[in-house]
Parts: sequence; C-alpha cells; structure tokens
Amino acid sequence: MRRNDREITDRALIDAILFEARVCRLGLADEGGPYIVPMCFGYDGTALLLHSSPEGQKITMIRNNPRCCFEVDLCDGIVKGKNACSWGMHYRSVIGFGRATILTDPGEKKHGLNCIMHQYQGGTHEFSDEDIRSVAVIRIAIESMTAKTSKNLSGSVEDSLEVFSCFRV
Repeated sequence: MRRNDREITDRALIDAILFEARVCRLGLADEGGPYIVPMCFGYDGTALLLHSSPEGQKITMIRNNPRCCFEVDLCDGIVKGKNACSWGMHYRSVIGFGRATILTDPGEKKHGLNCIMHQYQGGTHEFSDEDIRSVAVIRIAIESMTAKTSKNLSGSVEDSLEVFSCFRV
C-alpha cells in the first residue's frame, strides 16, 4: 500500500467496513480479459456470500478461474476545497483476494442467502426448496485483504472511523 499512513490493520475495523457496506464489486478474469460486476453481498466474518443467476458470464468465469478480487467502500463525506484539485473525500475501503465457489449444498446456500439478507435487513429468513434451486450462491473464501481510510481534518485515522456493532449470522 503506497499510503501506509492510511492503512487500517485492526481486523475489527475492517470487519465493520464489510458489515456496513452495501455494494461489493467482484473482479474476475479469463482469457478475454477482466470483468467487474457490482453485487449485493453478505459477510459472515470469514467469507463473502453473493447470489446470482445460475447461468451467465460471471458463473462461467468462476467455473473457469475461481481466483477473484473484491472491493467495498463507504463514502463518509465530500471535502470541499478552494479549487477543483483540492477537493477530497472521507472514505473507508477494503480490497481483498480470494477463491470463489459456487455452492451446491442446500444448507450452505440457505446460510449464504441469510447472510445476504442480514446485510440489508437483519434477521433470518425462510427459503423454499424452489428458491434454493433457482439461484446460485457464490462463496468467496477470503485469502487476503487490506483496508484504507482517509484522514479526518484533525489528521487522526482512528478518529475518522466509526465502528458499528452488529449481530451477524
């Protein structure tokens, strides 16, 4: 990381960003080149869970190359400057690498769908057998990740972070 003064190393703070974020950008690659897709997701503390149609470019690419990259970010506010090049943003972000697996076990798929629903609504939900059969659930086993934040105006990285305590499934 070029700006190590902005790096977040505390795992609890990294987890807080992942639990608060609402969009995950999934990066995949094959012989045709890179592919990035924004997705709704869930985080269970060790993996990202994503839902998808059972067919399509993303599924084909995962089957051919399960290595992937992901990114989530939170915009904590725009910082106006005196001129265009002095504007900035308060942000927190996480970039990670992992291996994607398309889940087949109905119990694992239900867990994944509950993680996704919990990310946005909380609680647990019931899914019919048809629901489980009709959707693909992708599990990204996180192998590594880094996180970064902007400094707040006082210059303290820690002061610019807000930790959200959330119940997770």
